[in-house]
Amino acid sequence: MPNSRFGAPDMWLIDRNSDGAGGKRIALPPPLRAALVRWYVGEGGHSDEEAGIMLVQQARIGAKWIACDCLATGARPPILTPAFLSEAETYYLRRLTGARRPEHQSDCPFFRDQVTNRLSEVRSGDGSADPAPGFFEVLRPAPEKLAQRPDGDASDDRTRQASVPRLARLLWRLLDISGVNRIPPFQVGGGGPSIRAEFEALIRSAANIEIAPGVELARAFWTHPRTLQSRKVYATLRALSRSWPRGHAPQGFLTLFSPHFQGHEIIVPDGKPVLVANRVQSPSLRENRLKGPYLVIVVVGEYPEAHGYAPLRAYAQPIYSGQHFIPVASELERMALRQIFGARQEFSRQGVDLFIERPIFDQLTPLGACRPDILIEARSRVTGEIRSLTVDLIRDRDGPVAETRHARLRQFAPVVAISSAEVEEQAVKTRLVAALDL
Repeated sequence: MPNSRFGAPDMWLIDRNSDGAGGKRIALPPPLRAALVRWYVGEGGHSDEEAGIMLVQQARIGAKWIACDCLATGARPPILTPAFLSEAETYYLRRLTGARRPEHQSDCPFFRDQVTNRLSEVRSGDGSADPAPGFFEVLRPAPEKLAQRPDGDASDDRTRQASVPRLARLLWRLLDISGVNRIPPFQVGGGGPSIRAEFEALIRSAANIEIAPGVELARAFWTHPRTLQSRKVYATLRALSRSWPRGHAPQGFLTLFSPHFQGHEIIVPDGKPVLVANRVQSPSLRENRLKGPYLVIVVVGEYPEAHGYAPLRAYAQPIYSGQHFIPVASELERMALRQIFGARQEFSRQGVDLFIERPIFDQLTPLGACRPDILIEARSRVTGEIRSLTVDLIRDRDGPVAETRHARLRQFAPVVAISSAEVEEQAVKTRLVAALDL
C-alpha cells in the first residue's frame, strides 16, 4: 500500500448508495488519484486542490461516491462521499463510517479525516482554490415590468432578520480570505497590529472575489469614506458600467471602520456620517446587544431618487477592535478574546507560541457541521511540542445540545468549556494554562 506522501491507492467512482462491491466502477486515472491524495492529506499545491475539487464536484453532479482499494482483494471497499458546505463554499471528501462500514487500512491516506490548514499555516487567497458557484452580486438590475415579483435577496427592513444578508456573507468571506481572523504568536519588538494593516489585508483579498463575470471586487472596492465624499466611487462605477456584463447591475463596495451606527447613519471617525438608503443591518439586536466598534460593508449602486449612484445598503459586523478585524458574536466572546490575547503575550515570555483562530464559517466533521468559538494551537519553542485546544464559550445550551456540540468540537481538538462566569472573573488564562500544560 503506497503511503500518503508518495503514492495513492486504486480508487473508483461508484454509484451513490451502493456498497462498491458490485456494479459498474469507473477507475480514477493514476495522476488524478495521486493529486486527490495530496490534496486530502494537505501536501498538495494549488493544481492538486483544483483537481480534487473538480473531482468532488463531478462526483456530486453524477450522483457518485468514491471507493478506495486499500483492503484485501474482494472485500467491500471503504467509501468516501463528496460534500459541499454551502456557508463556507468549500468542498470536502467525507469518510463514510459506521458499524457496518469497512474502515480504511491504518496506513491508507484516507484512514484519517481530511486535513485542514493548521493555524500556524496562515492561508492566503492565492493558496486556496475558490469553488464558489456564482458571483457576490448584491444588487439586481431593475425589473422591466412593475408587476414582476421582487427578487428574494432584495428584502426590505421588515424581513432583514429572516436570513443572513448577502452583504454579511461577502464581508465574512473577505475576512476569511484575508486571514485577519487568524492571529500569529506575540513578537517582541514586532510592528504590531494596526487598522491600516487590517484594511490592506482586505484590499488584497478583494482581488480573489468576483462580483460579476470577469469583474473582480478589487476594481470596485474602497476603504475610506472620502472616496464617497469626493464622488470617486460614483465616477469609477460610471466608467465601469460601460463594460459591465449584461444582466448584472453595476455595484461597488466600501468597508468602513465605525464606532457606532444608528438607523440610516454610519458614524466614521474622520468625516461626516455616511448615509444609506435603507436601515443598516447588523447582528446587534435587543436580545444580543453588541457594542462597537464595527466593520461596516456598504453597497453602492444605481438609485433612481438620486438620479445616479448612491449607498443603498449596509451591514455592520461587530469586531474585536480597530487593530484586529476579528468578527465577534457576543460581548462574552470579545471579553474572552481579550484575555486570550493577554495570555498570548505571557505564554511568549515563557517560550510558548500561541496561534489563535476565530473560525468564521461552519466546518465539517464526521459527526456533522459546527463552528468552534475559538481554536488555539500552542507550540513550545524549547521542546517543539504542539498542543491544540478548542475553546467553547458556554451559553444557554441544554444538555443534549451541548453534548452533541462538544462531540463535534472534539473532532478538531480537546475541548475547554469556559462559562460566562469564568470569563467575567478573568479566569480564561488560568484555564488555558491548565489545559495546555506546556
